[in-house]
Amino acid sequence: MLVQLLTHTPNPELVVAAAARLCYSDASIEQLFGQSDEQVARLLGKILGLGHYSVLEHASFSFGIEGISRACSHQLVRHRVASFSQQSQRYVSHEMPFAVVTPASIEERPELLARVAVHMAATHELYRDLLAADVPAEDARFVLPNAAATKLVLTMNARELHHFFALRCCRRAQWEIRDMAKEMLRLARRAAPLLFAAAGPGCLKGTCPEGAMCCKAMAEVRQEYAAL
Repeated sequence: MLVQLLTHTPNPELVVAAAARLCYSDASIEQLFGQSDEQVARLLGKILGLGHYSVLEHASFSFGIEGISRACSHQLVRHRVASFSQQSQRYVSHEMPFAVVTPASIEERPELLARVAVHMAATHELYRDLLAADVPAEDARFVLPNAAATKLVLTMNARELHHFFALRCCRRAQWEIRDMAKEMLRLARRAAPLLFAAAGPGCLKGTCPEGAMCCKAMAEVRQEYAAL
């Protein structure tokens, strides 16, 4: 898996702070964008502490993601306040053997891994035979597995990223999307540390939102994300 932060709103923290200050100030927008770093930090701390996240929608972040499975991307697109551009299996055919994502639970068991490899090779052979028989790629792709690797560009605003991280950084999230979300958060914190300092799984801000399904490792999780 490769996750890259491709681009983001210039000076995202200043943009969010200016938008927040605008709601309560008669200053010009130019003046609002002249706030000092200390003023920005103080205001963002207050906004995030109060949960006034609407102004975070003015800052957006675009990520390039490669080497995740179709199983993972199917989960990802459930986050509807986002934009996605994904490699098409309709227009990009797999003449060469398609890349696959293999869970560790299979990789660590050689006898099962060997059977999966045989299955994937047979699937690729069938896919190529369908193309050779003039079956359109948009129809031949129906035999491709969830394990097939994909790539995409994903854009979310900072508010939706907070929501995404709260759900997908949780240890109850599926391992692949959790690994992806954690790397996205690491990159987002590097670009806008004030905006994302407290972002992460829901238990960072209070009790575990999973209730009876809690992983019961909140102290460990908090330590993990404090060091991210």
